Amino acid sequence: MPPADCESGLSAAGGAADGNPGHWRKYYRQLLVLAYQSCGVVYGDLSTSPLYVYKSTFITGSLRRFADEEIVFGVFSLVFWTLTLIPLLKYVFIVLAADDNGEGGTFALYSLLVRHAKFSLMPNQEAADEELTSYYRPGYAPQETPILTALRSFLENHRKSRTFLLVTVLFGASLVIGDGVLTPAMSVLSSFSGLQVHSSKLTNGEVLLLSCTVLVCLFTLQHWGTHRVAFLFAPVVIAWLLLLAALGVYNVVVWNPRVLRAFSPYYLLRFFQRTGRDGWISLGGILLSMTGTEAMYADLGHFTAASIRVAFVGLIYPCLVLQYMGQAAFLSKSPNCDIRFIFFESIPTRIFWPVLVIATMAAIVGSQAVISATFSIVRQCTALGCFPRVKIVHTSRRIHGQIYSPEINWILMVLCIAVTVGLRDTTLIGNAYGMACAAVMLVTTLLMALVIVFVWQYSCLVAALFLAAFGVVEAVYLSAALMKVPQGGWLPLALSLAFVAVMYVWHYGTRRKHQFDVENKVSLKWIHALGPSLGIVRVPGIGIIYSELATGVPAIFSHFVTNLPAFHQVLVFICVKAVPVPHVRVEERHLVGRIGPREFRMYRCVVRHGYKDVLGEDTDFENDLVLRIAEFVQMEAAGDQRCSSDDGGSVEGRMAVVPRPSDLARTGLLMREPGEEESVVARAATAARPESLHSMHEAESPGFANRRRVRFEVADEHTDPRVKEELSALVEAKHAGVAYIMGHSYIKARKSSSVFKKFAVNVAYAFLRKNCRGPAVALNIPHISLIEVGMIYYV
Repeated sequence: MPPADCESGLSAAGGAADGNPGHWRKYYRQLLVLAYQSCGVVYGDLSTSPLYVYKSTFITGSLRRFADEEIVFGVFSLVFWTLTLIPLLKYVFIVLAADDNGEGGTFALYSLLVRHAKFSLMPNQEAADEELTSYYRPGYAPQETPILTALRSFLENHRKSRTFLLVTVLFGASLVIGDGVLTPAMSVLSSFSGLQVHSSKLTNGEVLLLSCTVLVCLFTLQHWGTHRVAFLFAPVVIAWLLLLAALGVYNVVVWNPRVLRAFSPYYLLRFFQRTGRDGWISLGGILLSMTGTEAMYADLGHFTAASIRVAFVGLIYPCLVLQYMGQAAFLSKSPNCDIRFIFFESIPTRIFWPVLVIATMAAIVGSQAVISATFSIVRQCTALGCFPRVKIVHTSRRIHGQIYSPEINWILMVLCIAVTVGLRDTTLIGNAYGMACAAVMLVTTLLMALVIVFVWQYSCLVAALFLAAFGVVEAVYLSAALMKVPQGGWLPLALSLAFVAVMYVWHYGTRRKHQFDVENKVSLKWIHALGPSLGIVRVPGIGIIYSELATGVPAIFSHFVTNLPAFHQVLVFICVKAVPVPHVRVEERHLVGRIGPREFRMYRCVVRHGYKDVLGEDTDFENDLVLRIAEFVQMEAAGDQRCSSDDGGSVEGRMAVVPRPSDLARTGLLMREPGEEESVVARAATAARPESLHSMHEAESPGFANRRRVRFEVADEHTDPRVKEELSALVEAKHAGVAYIMGHSYIKARKSSSVFKKFAVNVAYAFLRKNCRGPAVALNIPHISLIEVGMIYYV
């Protein structure tokens, strides 16, 4: 089931549990199972931070000359208050509440703003989309104040401000994708470097080879799916966390119990008083204690907010605090230890090898959180038209948010191995890692401030306090990370800029193509002048024409009419479009309407999906479409109020939300399964269809063999002869066969365009379009039934 449904299901179970202990037990059992799974997917990265935080802090900030007890206590105090302020207070208690129907991440925040504050640059948005159940937050009602009105007006009326907001979101998303490259390299290389503590003969090259081998295995496992990986990895992370807590307590008791005093902010202040600029630069190392926090929010769709909170507060946070405290106790009494291997140095010799094995396994698991988050981010970007189409595999039948993308997985693997081999040093990778972590957190904070004002509808003062409490702290951390740009910090910037360029070029090309369609719609007068025959021969059958326009007739339709010698008896314009919600309910997914007069037999069906919905193969699509059109015809004849006027005027007629009819009587059709008595029309259509073509269709389209084969008949109780005639024509066309027609359009920049635009459209967008999945493949259109007509758009 979808994550949003899962979250609401937990809430519903709790609500229904009043006076019913069985419901309570089911609710808590499901909550604890999800919390258990989240340990293996969400918190693997955060739990491996103790491997490198103290090392990076003392090396990057040149703090070794200050390494006395007070400074070590100050470093621990910084780590403790950083963990408390950002992951615990900001993310667990505030940001997780800003879910978009159970989904998280920077795009979830952007989606909330698009719907509630009209900041969208997405094409094809209609007023009918606002009637979706999940479009607005429950209980939302617009409230206007002078400050809010002025801010909303500025952002809505200035296109550059909305473009800046979109680029900011794309930059945040690209940073998360960059984390998917850096996290595995950092975690795995840090864990294997521990081998050199007791195996001095092991060279850096051998450690590098082992790390690359493990990375290849990690990315190869991804096709199993998140739920299988979670059950495989969760025990490792939980054992690792318990081991961290035990080692922390041991080191505190054995080495320096006075470290408990470091909980006081006094040591934090003394740290900066004594270290000055070196202390500020060392914040780049402290920052690594928060790595993986953003993945906690981005992976929200895989689990629930409640399960993530339970896991963090009940296990993750206390175990990490105990481990950092234990390392500080050891370091305060061992100033001459090798700071590069501080974690492994603090382990008692007798249990060193078992801990090293578990640490290595935990480091491997730690990469899973960001890899899963990367798949989610890419899927969201693709759905919203900001990333080239890639293959998305739905890996779980129960949890809708668990997906896998082969292309993205292998790209991440290649980049990750390249970073590992190219940088080799965990200090340099840590500098890059910290830079990405700080930047994406700051982006989330800025978007959250807007959500507080426009979605939660709190005052601007509350948003300002949120920015002051968290944004200022994160800006300080980012400033320290920026100091390390020459020493590895350039890498996430380069990766992010590359991903942002790909995203924005694709979004720009898609938007320009849609704009051309809008500006060159076929006019109503032209369609009427053609007459019911459209000026060509109308042959039996249904022609499904895919269009990117939700209203009006696209320019490519005139290209079809002038290039094809005949057209089908019934034409249906299909528009598959994304709306800025995570999931669209099945019963709200289809809008059906009419184009032109009744005798033209031209219809429109708008299929709406959310940015988290996976467009899987619909094995009953053609039958569903016939039933929906039939019900629309009945609703139209009855003057149903659900048929609402559309912006297209008389070209569009009236549009209605038409779910799949549960009662066939509402459609005026009878449906017979194979083997039942068939009508004369059905038998004639079956005899007329070439069996060889039918066999070829099944051979080339594996999903077609699984399609439900039914025959439709018109019921006899119709009183309106026009309705009966229209339904008869629809049934006859369905029995004659269905063809899919798609425009194979290219866009090119005009000769008068700037050099930048020519490069973006003619080179960059054309390259991405040529190397991504085609729309026919993405929509699972049977190849043998597909007709493509080429056309060039000059934009």
